[in-house]
Amino acid sequence: MDHFGFLVPVVFLLSIAGFFCLRLRYRHLYRLAAQETIRGAIERGQPLTPELVAQLTGLDPSNGDLRRGVISIAIAIAIGAFAFAVGEDDALGPLTGIAAFPFLIGIAYLGLHRFSGTRDGAAV
Repeated sequence: MDHFGFLVPVVFLLSIAGFFCLRLRYRHLYRLAAQETIRGAIERGQPLTPELVAQLTGLDPSNGDLRRGVISIAIAIAIGAFAFAVGEDDALGPLTGIAAFPFLIGIAYLGLHRFSGTRDGAAV
């Protein structure tokens, strides 16, 4: 029974990789469908505004950095809360150290959002 102990981390890592592969695949299919819609509108002679194209493609550069920043900071807070919930001194240091990475990435994204020159979809 001990020779199957390696399967748990392997299956866990493969599950994470599979999740990201599926996410990329469905994002690709969504963008292909949006491009076909835009192509059809152009062929019919319908006017396309930048707002309509952004809505169809799902790209919103004005809020992308803000969302990523908030989510990264929320992940860091969750890891930090888990570190305190475990209640072991040996786990507190490493887990808060791990939580520092998404926290700092979130701060960087919030800084990019703040200084990007666009707010509420309008140029400053």
